[in-house]
This record gives sequence, structure tokens and C-alpha cells, in this order.
Amino acid sequence: MSRPNLKFNEQAPGIACAAVSDVGMRRNNNQDSLAITLAPVVNVWRQRGHLFVVADGMGAHAAGELASQIATENIPLTYYKLKDHPPAEAIVAAVEDANNRIHQRGKDSVDFHGMGTTCSCLLLLPEGAVAAHVGDSRVYRLRNAQLEQLTFDHSLVWEMGAAAQATEEQVPAYVPRNVITRSLGPHPVVKVDVEGPLPTLRGDRFLLCSDGLTGPLTPELIGMVIHALAPGDAAQTLVDLANLLGGPDNISVIVVEAANLSRIEGNEGDESQVDPAAETGVWVSWERYVSPAALIGAGAAAAGAAALASFGMVWAALATSAAALGLAWLGVSSRRNDDGWGGGYVHLRPSGKGPYRRYDVAPNGQRIEVLGEIVRQIEDLEAQQEWGFDWTPIHEDRISALQAVARGDFSAAVSHYCSTVRRLMKALRETQNPGPSDSTINLDED
Repeated sequence: MSRPNLKFNEQAPGIACAAVSDVGMRRNNNQDSLAITLAPVVNVWRQRGHLFVVADGMGAHAAGELASQIATENIPLTYYKLKDHPPAEAIVAAVEDANNRIHQRGKDSVDFHGMGTTCSCLLLLPEGAVAAHVGDSRVYRLRNAQLEQLTFDHSLVWEMGAAAQATEEQVPAYVPRNVITRSLGPHPVVKVDVEGPLPTLRGDRFLLCSDGLTGPLTPELIGMVIHALAPGDAAQTLVDLANLLGGPDNISVIVVEAANLSRIEGNEGDESQVDPAAETGVWVSWERYVSPAALIGAGAAAAGAAALASFGMVWAALATSAAALGLAWLGVSSRRNDDGWGGGYVHLRPSGKGPYRRYDVAPNGQRIEVLGEIVRQIEDLEAQQEWGFDWTPIHEDRISALQAVARGDFSAAVSHYCSTVRRLMKALRETQNPGPSDSTINLDED
């Protein structure tokens, strides 16, 4: 039995997030899964952060559903158990553990043999954002009207493009777009890509999604919707748009806004950056992790080195300077251990090579034409049959959108156009029985 469609809309101190998982228009079963785990208290936020996961299962019968469910149920549990590991190491270990579980389940039953799932994880931490992923489910970041793809698709078309130093669009059309080169489950060992930590600024928005979204929708349209709408409306609108454009696959999205992460620390100041150390990738601020006693010792050693140098004792001065540096480092590491981080490493630089793609998504007259055409075709549907609901609010939204375009308020126009989409799809869900459908809106030229 397919799992029901899922909708989630939540606010926590400093963030807002929403998620929708939908079966789509052509499938009977939803093989996607997602998980959201918000840090309940400040201490957990400091050490583990917030965790978001999207998984897109693959396999016959119920195998894909099971594979993605194993991933989204076990990754958060394993990640939060590994308290002695740095977050980036813990999330990789959690994904690897999920791979082992899926692989073993496939070996134990012929019905589940070869099952697999993609997996994309996002950690929001005091030091920034960390993405860990396998497959072609994606993690995006929206900042200042630029949509950045933080993850590299483990797909045939992306691998061929990377080998030829070509973009996805430049890869020949005969290369299948739906073949992935890496997933959880089929093999006992999997390589997990890690991106970050990347500094997080107030107002940053993140999107995790399965390819049921990125297949029908362009990155520019996706980014424009996320830019214009709050997370809850953005998540629902994206799913509704994908369904209107055919909905050939299951669709899962998580939208997260870093509204003001400093609130989690009880700080209502005006600092826009989550952590002053995040620009260099350092996990924490010096004040939290430097031992005062070690710094005093380091200062005394440094003063001694200066005195020795003034008397021409260069080698002794160098040795004393080295001791000063050692004491300072001891102060950092010992204070980290006292705070419960264990014996992990301080990561001074982010991992990975992302972002891999950037798109300008600021609403303008040209970009908004796609939404306008979708809404125009929506209104054309009214005359095709008796629908059983009132179209007046839909027409009113379109009129408001056209008025906003006329005065150059393109963000407002996006909002009104998206409201039209949500109104129609909500009315259809309430008046029709769910099931596979051949209806679609065609944006191709006649």
C-alpha cells in the first residue's frame, strides 16, 4: 500500500520550514520519503543542528518505498546517536549505516533484491550548512535572488558532462536523463559526497527535492517561486506546478528559511550571519572553546620568546614561540572536549566543490511569462467540462497578477499567479478522486 501524501509546516526559533510529498499524476505509489528533525533545545542546536532528509526510492513493487523509508527513519536516529563525532562525520556515518541496512534487507528477501534510494541531507548548524548526498535528489540554496545547486547529481548525464566539461544541457539528447550512477542499497559500500560547512546568512532559503520536481520545472521557475513565497506556500506551489506540468513522478520538497538563527542562542541582535567563524568554516567562536588558562600560558611563552629574541637568542626564541602556539592549540582542543565535542577535528575549510550551478531567479517580465502561460492555460480548462467548484477566485488572482505586472511589481505578480495554481489544485483535490491522470499543461510552442 502506498504511503499517503505528506504535508508539514513548522516554525522553530530562528527558522521556518515546510515539506510536501506527493504521489504525482502518473504513479499509484509514492516511493519518496522525507524527514525533518528540529533541535528541541539550544544545546542540541549547538552540537547537532537541524536535520532535513529527502529520499527517492527505486525498485519493483514496494521495494522503493521500503528503501527510502529505511533511509529517512534511520539517518536521523544514527546521526543523533553519534554525539562524539563532528557533525559532518556523523551524517556521513549515518548515511553509510542506512546503506548497510538497505543492502542487507535486499539480500535477505528476493522481493527486495537490488532495491535502492537516493538520499540528500541538509544540516543547519551554528557554523553553517552541510549537505551530504547520494544520487540525484538535490539541495539548493537561494541567496539574494540567486539559486545555487549545492550538490552534484550522481547521474549518467552529469557524469558525462563533467568528463567533457559540458553542462547538462550540452550533453546529447540521446543520453538518458533518468539513469543514476550512485544510490543507497545496491552495493555494500557507498561513497557519500559532503558539501560545506557553507556560511548561512539571515534570509537564506534552502530546498531539498526529488527529481519529480526538477524534471518538470526549470531551476529558474523553482527559484522564482521560493524567492517570492513563504516556505509553506512555496512548497505547495512547487508540487502543484509539477503536477500541472504532467506530474510524471513522485514529488517531494522541503523548503527551509534561515529567518534569524541567532534567536536560537537567545540573541536578538542585528548580526545577519549565524556565526562569526562560519566564513572560514571554523565550527565555533573562539570565546566558546579557548581555555583561558592555556591562553595565559601561551601569552607568557610569547612574551618570553620576545625577550629571548631581544638578547639575540634566536633559536631559543623560536622554540619558545612554538611552545606558545602549542599551548594556544591545547587551549582550543581542551575547551572543545569540555563542551562535549569529543576528540574530533576542527575543520578550517569546507568540503566539496559546490555550488555546481547558479541561476539568476529575480522576477522580471521575461521570467514571469512562464507562470503567466501556465495560468492562462488553467483558465482555458474551465470551458472543457463541469468542474463543480467556483472559478471566481482563480480569475481574480490572475487579474491581480496582470495588474502587478503592469505596474512592474513582479514579486507580487509571482505571488498572485502562484495563488491561482494553489487554488485550482486544491479545488481539484477536493472534488475529484485521486489517481493516475493523463491531464497536463503543455508549455511547448505550437
